[in-house]
Amino acid sequence: MLKTNLLKTCYSSHRVNRRELQGIAQGRLKDAQLLFEHKRFDGAYYLAGYVIECALKACIAKKTKRYDFPDREFFKNVYIHDLSRLLEPAGLKNQFEQEFQTDRTLEVKWGVVKDWKETSRYQVHGRRKAKDILEAVADPHGVLDCIKRYW
Repeated sequence: MLKTNLLKTCYSSHRVNRRELQGIAQGRLKDAQLLFEHKRFDGAYYLAGYVIECALKACIAKKTKRYDFPDREFFKNVYIHDLSRLLEPAGLKNQFEQEFQTDRTLEVKWGVVKDWKETSRYQVHGRRKAKDILEAVADPHGVLDCIKRYW
C-alpha cells in the first residue's frame, strides 16, 4: 500500500516517511544509550523521549494515505511534541489503555515516558532520571517495544 511522505521533521521542509521515522527512532535509541554510557545524561534523557516521539509519528505515518488531503485538525494534532496527545492520532490511545489493564509494568513505564517534553533538551537531567527513561523506553517489554507492534 502506498503511503505518503506526509510528516515533516520539526521546523524543516524535509519530508520523512514511516520507514525513515522507524529508523530515526531506532538510531536515536542507540545514540541515547551511548550518551548514557559516557555519562552525558542530559542528552540521553532528551533522545530517549525523542525516540518515542518518532515511533508514535511512524504510527501516524502508517495511517496516512497517498493523495489524501488531511483536515486542519489532523495537522494540529500531529505537529506537536506531546507524547500523550500523540497517542490519539497514532491510533494507540485505546490500545495503550487495554495494555495497561494486563500489564501494569508498561503503565508505570509509560508514566515515566509521557512526562518527557521537547524542551527537556534545555534542562539538566541526572543519572537516575536518564536511566529511568531509558529503561522505560528500551526494555524488551517497554514503551518502544509496545509501539513497534503497531508501527
